[in-house]
Amino acid sequence: MTKTPSLAFVNSDTDEAQIAGNRLRARYGEVLPEQADIVVALGGDGLMLSSLHRLMGTGKPIYGMNRGSVGFLMNEYSEDGLIERLSAAEKSVVHPLLMHVTDAAGQVSDAHAINEVSVFRQSYQAAKLRISIDGRPRLEELVADGILVATPAGSTAYNLSANGPILPLNAPMLALTPISPFRPRRWRGAILPDSAHIMLEALEADKRPVNAVADHVEFRSVQSIRVSIDHSIDLVMLHDPGHSLDERILREQFGG
Repeated sequence: MTKTPSLAFVNSDTDEAQIAGNRLRARYGEVLPEQADIVVALGGDGLMLSSLHRLMGTGKPIYGMNRGSVGFLMNEYSEDGLIERLSAAEKSVVHPLLMHVTDAAGQVSDAHAINEVSVFRQSYQAAKLRISIDGRPRLEELVADGILVATPAGSTAYNLSANGPILPLNAPMLALTPISPFRPRRWRGAILPDSAHIMLEALEADKRPVNAVADHVEFRSVQSIRVSIDHSIDLVMLHDPGHSLDERILREQFGG
């Protein structure tokens, strides 16, 4: 006899998500997220990302149901048949980016990102950046509003809005996408292997300060940013059959 998984429910602060969370807790019971076999997240993509960050390193699967606005990472909401849906769900495993930043004071900080690492100009002056891949300079000077490094899971988010490529979920690739590039004007970015180590250096940092952001964690006045995939961490999302994350990414390329 198959053991019924222990569940934890997390929800966003909206009335809709809170009502859904209370109803599901009453119906299916719950334990703490750290003790659960599966965590059920009720909200939008922001809640899914925050839940993945909260449980990072545990390998604990998260099944999201949309009680938010976008819900690209979420399943459709229903109170009925949850245990059966969880039993039939397909796994999507992704790895986060690891960002190391050095600021103007020489302080080094780390942060993980599931969608993207972004570098933005901090003032009215466009950013000037040098780009090196695996220790070799590839672009001596990019003048732009910024640049981002996106994972396949994040390639349909801000990266797509910046005209970056959509990457299949299982592709061992990263998207390096400029944000409003001015020079070189025709450079549209690069697709890199996910083994790449990316170095972004702020040029004229006193005159043209930049920020670095890993998902929702921001560092100001940074001098250099190193980005690579952290293959030691598995992030597991569960999706209903036919609605897996790789299927959604494929549909996105055809306007679905």
